[in-house]
Amino acid sequence: MKEQCITLSQGSGGVESNALIEGVIYKILGDIIVDGGEDAGVCESKGKIALSTDSYVVSPIFFPGGDIGKLCVCGSSNDIAMRGAKPRYLSLGFILEEGFSVADLEKILHSIRTEAVNGSLKILSGDTKVVPKGAADRIYINTTAIGEVSKVNWCVQNIQEGDEIIVSAPVGTHGAVIFCSRNEIALQSDLQSDCAQLYPMVESLHNYHIHTMRDATRGGLAAVLNEWVRATQTEIIIEEENIPILQQVKGVCEILGLEALSLANEGVCVMAVPPSESEKVLALLKSHPLGANACVIGRVSHKVQDINQARVILYNAWGGKRYLEYPQGELLPRIC
Repeated sequence: MKEQCITLSQGSGGVESNALIEGVIYKILGDIIVDGGEDAGVCESKGKIALSTDSYVVSPIFFPGGDIGKLCVCGSSNDIAMRGAKPRYLSLGFILEEGFSVADLEKILHSIRTEAVNGSLKILSGDTKVVPKGAADRIYINTTAIGEVSKVNWCVQNIQEGDEIIVSAPVGTHGAVIFCSRNEIALQSDLQSDCAQLYPMVESLHNYHIHTMRDATRGGLAAVLNEWVRATQTEIIIEEENIPILQQVKGVCEILGLEALSLANEGVCVMAVPPSESEKVLALLKSHPLGANACVIGRVSHKVQDINQARVILYNAWGGKRYLEYPQGELLPRIC
């Protein structure tokens, strides 16, 4: 393309739009796009399907360990993987700001391509819009993931008293990286976002009895556990010293007064598992690179009579306890 930046005319649906789609987007993603130039793509499924849609507005769009392109593929595919579905298709919707660098767009498209190929995902449909300068912040992406549901039934309503709570990896990493990148805080470390596709790790768990699973994104571990206790009217007890947190993340949180358990993750899942299955599930998680640090962090204690008594209780190493509250306010906007 002659243009080095996105122009308003490239959103008009005419010659310039076609040049952007054919010369940039299809040039990089063409062989994994299956819509054949039609307004809608057609997919086949032999059984139940899972679908999840999400919009990505992360700032900055490039960060240690990933970018908005990698994030949108991982985020949407992870959402359906948590329901026991194999991600198969994606839709992509781009909102581009006038003046956005074509070179940066190409970098993002290459990231999308890499993640899609790694996850055996095809792009079923797409859309591109251009808005005037100042009406958006460089690029926003909407993705919808579609997948075929396996024989499992991972659902929050399956949670039972005595279930053990397992976390697959250290928490708070993505949030800490984005916070430092956005505020230009120099870290003398190799800390990177945990952004990753979880299906290759959790696929091996389809033959085991797991009650529910969730990827801990916005609001982090604290949000997931509080959603669970409210949905099932239970109390969950967590051992603080068992929660894996990288030392670099602890340092960032101590300096900036952040709660690591409320920071976002993009490659971490939390699950409720019957005690009889816990050791086997842990062994399988630890056999995969993404689950090498998986551990049991607590358990579902008991049912409560009143939803206002549904709490997550955090015990520290000295026997003290506090409520792990549902995150409030906007701790870190545009985290994903």
